[in-house]
Amino acid sequence: MTRRALLIGIGPGGPDQLTVEAVRALNEVDVFLVADKEAEAGRAGTGDLVALREEICRRHITGDGYRIVAVPDPPRDRAPKTDRAYGDEVRDWHAARARAYARVLLEQTGPDDTVGFLVWGDPSLYDSTIRVVERVRETGEVDLDYRVVPGVSSVQALAARYRLVLNRIGSPVTVTTGRRLATDVASGADNLVVMLDGNLACADLPGDAWDIWWGANLGTDGEELVAGPLGEVVDTVRAARARVRASRGWVMDIYLLRRRSPT
Repeated sequence: MTRRALLIGIGPGGPDQLTVEAVRALNEVDVFLVADKEAEAGRAGTGDLVALREEICRRHITGDGYRIVAVPDPPRDRAPKTDRAYGDEVRDWHAARARAYARVLLEQTGPDDTVGFLVWGDPSLYDSTIRVVERVRETGEVDLDYRVVPGVSSVQALAARYRLVLNRIGSPVTVTTGRRLATDVASGADNLVVMLDGNLACADLPGDAWDIWWGANLGTDGEELVAGPLGEVVDTVRAARARVRASRGWVMDIYLLRRRSPT
């Protein structure tokens, strides 16, 4: 049984950060499936993420002929001890998510419905939705003929906030995670965009050798920005991160980390 699906990048949180293509795609959707992370233990407060998606729909969809179905998100271990354990945990989580989505697709949508997945940032960058949809297809229960609509990423939003060019002239920029930061720095990377770093791994680097440009919940009314020499501002970053979590119940942060050039 085939369903048509749209994976729509909706930006890093601000309801006005959608592209024109994304707005057109929103207006093609009959049923939106939204992961409800409050169902996961220890994730209280993340219902706000569902509310933000609802606000995006209200603001940009003409008419009210659509439905939003919240799908309880399966639990996962967010602090596995090794890289291998992390990979296994994420793959198991993707499989559980795929089963949950397949069940909802069969029970709460029809073959003539267009199904929408609202993806934070851009679906191509540190997001699981494409992989999960492929796993849904692999189950054989529901065939999804899907299209991906790109979105503004938090990487782009961070650079815009600070009026930054991410790469130095003729040099690369490394996009990585907090889990991989120490390894990438040891391998020689000196200009890095870091995502998914709940423990601020950058704090373990020499504070006088690096500059940081950090942002959280970009584009929302709770946005926070901190920039400066790493050693001087890392405690300010921690405080801002705690402030965002206390006020919203969730934090989506990102930063550019750049080694200082020898003088």
